[in-house]
Order: sequence, then structure tokens, then C-alpha cells
Amino acid sequence: MAPEFQKNAMYVSNELENGDVQKNFDDDGREKRTGTLLTASAHIITAVIGSGVLSLAWAIAQLGWVAGPAVLFAFSFITYFTSTLLADCYRSPGPISGKRNYTYMDVVRSHLGGVKVTLCGIAQYANLVGVTIGYTITASISMVAVKRSNCFHKNGHEASCSIESYPYMIIFAVIQIVLSQIPNFHKLSWLSILAAIMSFTYASIGLGLSIAKASGVGHHVKTTLTGVVVGVDVSGTEKVWRSFQAIGDIAFAYAYSTVLIEIQDTLKSSPSESKVMKRASLAGVSTTTLFYILCGTIGYAAFGNNAPGNFLTGFGFYEPFWLIDFANVCIAVHLVGAYQVFCQPLYGFVEARCSQRWPDSKFITSEYAMQVPCCGTYNLNLFRLVWRTTYVIVTAVIAMIFPFFNDFLGLIGAASFYPLTVYFPIEMYIAQRKIPKYSFTWVWLKILSWTCLIVSLVAAAGSIQGLATDVKGYKPFSTHQ
Repeated sequence: MAPEFQKNAMYVSNELENGDVQKNFDDDGREKRTGTLLTASAHIITAVIGSGVLSLAWAIAQLGWVAGPAVLFAFSFITYFTSTLLADCYRSPGPISGKRNYTYMDVVRSHLGGVKVTLCGIAQYANLVGVTIGYTITASISMVAVKRSNCFHKNGHEASCSIESYPYMIIFAVIQIVLSQIPNFHKLSWLSILAAIMSFTYASIGLGLSIAKASGVGHHVKTTLTGVVVGVDVSGTEKVWRSFQAIGDIAFAYAYSTVLIEIQDTLKSSPSESKVMKRASLAGVSTTTLFYILCGTIGYAAFGNNAPGNFLTGFGFYEPFWLIDFANVCIAVHLVGAYQVFCQPLYGFVEARCSQRWPDSKFITSEYAMQVPCCGTYNLNLFRLVWRTTYVIVTAVIAMIFPFFNDFLGLIGAASFYPLTVYFPIEMYIAQRKIPKYSFTWVWLKILSWTCLIVSLVAAAGSIQGLATDVKGYKPFSTHQ
């Protein structure tokens, strides 16, 4: 038993004898959780409706009217289904009254054990690092888009308006260094709610502009049932690779399994966490699927086979410039919150491991109370300050070296979708429910798992090919947006 838990449990036990503070602690001796359906849904929407929505018109253009929406619906169903399996694994051995698991790795350790715990940790935390790098890139692109929008409005749509993105990456990193001092996931609800509002705002603006463009007088663009046309828009090889990459973009657009357990660990214990989490997942996934279908299909109708990779920053729209500016500011604010949602589990993992490894180090474990104007008392931890600041700086530097938006999105989605969204939830569900080998349920779950593995592999191949193409003509720290 961890020393912190022992201490809390002893404290709770002693106080409960007097009947004084039972209401202040949960069944594991930790401070009582206060999360609700609203806060969980906000966390999910913040994690899901992100930069992925901006590339959906491009993804639909690669796949066409038939395959594009079909792939979107398929990933939404798979994501929701496996999230319900994962929600039931938060407690073990049973979903209602079992022992709590605080992280994805803890869940895998309780249900599967062995080398799979290590593999889960590598997949989850590598994905979290990749997502934060991707969000740094996307936020800077949105900030640059504000400057470029004003430049185009002033100097005409044919002006070069070439602007460095690196200063904006630095600005984003400075903001994240400050916000990263928020101690843990439980203190993020206000930021997630703000970010969720921002995501709805910019997605709605993009949708509205696409509707206006598609319904405009004299508007005519080429769209087809199968997407971009071989021999006209792209070569046969490009069609294959782009289709693979589009599948990866769509997979990324639904990625939140990496933080599902951490979100569930913020919920109140009554009603049961698994029940609330399933409802939050249904609300989050259904809401985002509606937005994705609308943004993807109407964006394709607006731009046709020439849809930009990011339809708010790729300047499919130039006017009204002030609305484009506002939408891009909303994207940047949303990504500020989304970055924290994805990096807090990583922060907590490293800090918990270091506390276990060096429990007597004052640098790691000591906290110093500080009075912060308008915020009350803040407990400063020197290790948290140094480690989190270093992490933000490193991810920002990597983003500067490697600023390829679409291909990077696809690679992250493909690499994380299978192990974290499909494989581990299915394997843990089979282990928890003791489903007999070769039974009907076991067989169809395995078929689903293997099918998703194939999809992830082809999507990863498409993204790697795209990245390889981009790298050929790229010089680090020397490009303009």
C-alpha cells in the first residue's frame, strides 16, 4: 500500500470513529471527488473536438461521398463501444464496487498484467507527447492565420503574407508553462468547460462559412462519390497514400481513450462512475460525430476535391476577415485547454514515479505555500515547476523542427487508435467478464480488433509516406507559414 494512501486511510479511519469527516473522503481515502456528467462531458469534448475537425473536409475529399461519411460513422461507433468497455474497467474486479484504478496503466495492470502494462505505458505516454506536440503546431498555425487574414484583407488575396510561426509557438509554450503549474486533473474543470465552448464556437463558424460558400450564387466545385480523381487531381499512388492518411486523420479526430480513465477518476462515486462515464461518452461522441459529419460533408461540398488540409487556416475562406480571426482565436484558446487535458496524465505519472523512487527528496516532495492574488493559496513544488517547464519547452522545440500538420495528425491517430482505443479495452473486457475462448462474443470481438489493426497499419503507412515527402524539401527553423 502506498504511503500516501496509508496515511489517508488511517486518518479517515480515526476520524470516522468520531463520525466527523466521512463526507470529505472517498472509499480509497482520497479527497472526495466532485466530477459530474457535465464536467466529464466537457473534458471529453475538449479532448475530442480539436484540431482534427479542421482536416475533415480534406479527409472526405480524399475518400469521397460514400467512404468518407462511412469511415466517420465507423470510427465513432467503435470509439463509443470500446469506451464503454474501458469505463467498466475503472474498478476491478467489478465495475461497481471494486478497487479504483487511477490511470490507464493501473487498469491494464489490474486486468491483464505482465508485459502488457509496459506496452500500454509506452503507447499511452508516447501518444500524449505526440498530441501535445501536434497541438503546439496547430495553435501556432491558428495564431499565424490571424495575422495572415488581416494581411490578405489589407493587401489583397494574392499577397504573399508570409509569416514565421515560431514566435507563436513560443507564446503558446509560455502560456502552457504557466497553466502546467495547475497541480492535477481535478483542478482543470473550468479550463475544459471554457475550451469546450471555444471548440463549439469555431466548429460552428467553420460550418456556417462552409454553408454560405456552398450555397453561394455561381458556386461550383467538383465532388465525386470516390473523392479526388486519379489522373485529374492526383496520381494513382497519391490517391492510395492520401486515402490511408485520411483514415488516420479521422481516427485522430476521435482520440480520447488515452485520458478516459483519468477523466473517470474525477467523478463522484454516486451514481456509479462507470454509469456516468458511459453517459458522458455517449454525449461527447454523439455530439462530436454530428459536428464532424456536418463540417466534413459541408466542407467538402464547399471546397470540392481541392479542400485545404485545414479549412480555417488554409484560407479556403478570406472574408469576413474578422470572423476568420475570431474563429482562429477560439481554436488557439481551445488548444490551450486541450493541451492540459492531455499532458496532465503524463505529468502525474512522472511525478508519482519520482516520489516513489526518491521519497526523502525535499526537492521532489516538499511543497511551499504561496499567496497568489485573486487565486488564494498555491502550493509550490520545485520539482513540478522544473519538470513541467522542461517538458513544455522540449515539446515546443520539437514542434518547431517538425511542423507538418496533416501528416502528423494522421500518424498520431493511427499509432494510438488500435492499442489504446481498441486492443486493450477489448482484452480487458474479455478478461474481466471471463468470456470463453472461441465463443461467439470472443470471436466477433477478435474480428473487430484485428480489423482495426489493419486499418491502423495502412493509416500509419500513409502518414509516414506523407511525412517522408514533406521532409525532403524542408529545412528546420527556416520556413514561413
